[in-house]
Formats: sequence, structure tokens, C-alpha cells
Amino acid sequence: MGKGCLTVTKYFLFLFNLIFFLSGVVIMGFGLWLRLDNQSFIVVISSSTAVKVVCYTLIGVGAFSMLMGFLGCVGAIYEIRCLLGLYFTCLLLILIAQITAGALIYFQKDVVNEEMSNVVSKVLDNYPGNNSTTEQAWDFIQRKMECCGWESYQDWLDNMAIVNSSQLLFPCSCQNVSLASGNFSDSGFCEAQTPDWPVYDMGCADSVEQWVLSNIWFILGICLGVAVIELLGMILSICMCKHVHQEDYTKVPKY
Repeated sequence: MGKGCLTVTKYFLFLFNLIFFLSGVVIMGFGLWLRLDNQSFIVVISSSTAVKVVCYTLIGVGAFSMLMGFLGCVGAIYEIRCLLGLYFTCLLLILIAQITAGALIYFQKDVVNEEMSNVVSKVLDNYPGNNSTTEQAWDFIQRKMECCGWESYQDWLDNMAIVNSSQLLFPCSCQNVSLASGNFSDSGFCEAQTPDWPVYDMGCADSVEQWVLSNIWFILGICLGVAVIELLGMILSICMCKHVHQEDYTKVPKY
């Protein structure tokens, strides 16, 4: 009976680590996409040191998860206690690191928001309207989220093209369809008929916050699911460690 339970635990742990390995591939791929993609919001904030740190952290976490999944698979199939113990320890450290990171993000959210505001302000101040990759990304955000600027449309008032123009210009991607008249472009600058721009009043910071709040239970569910999976892996590995009494390295294939 005990041997049967050990066998079931071994294959459950192997399957778990296979999923863990594939999750590492996904996380690493996501980090690489954020760092290398030139068609999304990440282009707008790519000059931020904090964003680069996040990207490289995701790549590192993904690579580490792949390594952990591999070690867990080998330790489970060949019943190697040292690998199982190392796997348990690393999972515990990862769980602690995730809880710490979540707490830091929560308590430092004002610092994160200030960093984002500074980065976006630089983008808006230097927006020339020549349809570059960074501008396309920001125009897409403003159109899809129906927002203007980071805090409000007034963030655009320091833009050099608008300040130095003799015309009443405003960013076309900000235009509020219900207020604007005529055909306007989706990018660059458009000419306003009055000093009151026909743009959205809400800043993109509020739009992002509303999106997060509307999806908060989905986000928390994912985080809780990851934590439960990690706890399951820790329980399976420690249970198997207790039932494997002697290393048998002859089971490990030699190359």
C-alpha cells in the first residue's frame, strides 16, 4: 500500500513539475516579449529603469522555474532525496519572494505611479507627431481606453509641437467622437476649432486603475492559484522525501 502511494505521489509530482517547467517557459517568453516588443504600451515606458528591471526579473524567474521543473522531474522519477529537498527549499523561497514582492508593490504603489507619470510625461512632452513606434503605442492606448494624457489632457499642454504651433493643435488619438466634428486622423495632431479641445477628460492613469479594479478578482484568482500549486508541489515533494529512505543513483541514466 505504501509503495503504491509512493508511486502515485511520484507521478503526480512529475506531472506537477512538467506543468511548472512549461509555466517557466511562458513566464520567460512573456519577459522577452515585454523587453523586445515594439508594438505595445511597453514601448512607451521602455526607458524606465524599473520597467527594465521587471522585464529582466520575469526572464530570470522564468529560467529559474524551468530549472526547478527539470530538477523536480528528475528528483521525482528517480527518487533522489537531495533533489527533492532542494526543490522544496527553492519553492519555499519563491513563495516567500512572491509574497514580499506583492507587499512591496502594494505599499509602494505611489512610488510606482510617480515613476510611470514621469516616464509618460517625457513621452508626451517630446511627442513630435511623426508616427514613430512609441507614438503609435501611446496613440493606441488613448484610443482604446478613451483617455487623454496620464493624469488628464493637460499633460499635453507642455508638448513642444503644440506650444510652438500657431494653430490650435491637439492629439488626434485623444479626440472624443461625441464632441469632435469632421474627419480626424488616428495619430499625430489635429487642429481644434476652439480653445476647448474635443478630447476625453479622463487621464489614462484612471483608465488603467479602473481596468485593474474591474479585473481584480481575476488577478487575485490567478495569484491564489499559483500559490496553491506551489504549496501542492511543496507538500508532494516533502511527502516523497519522507518515504524515500536511500538514494539509488544507479537509477539515474548515464550519458
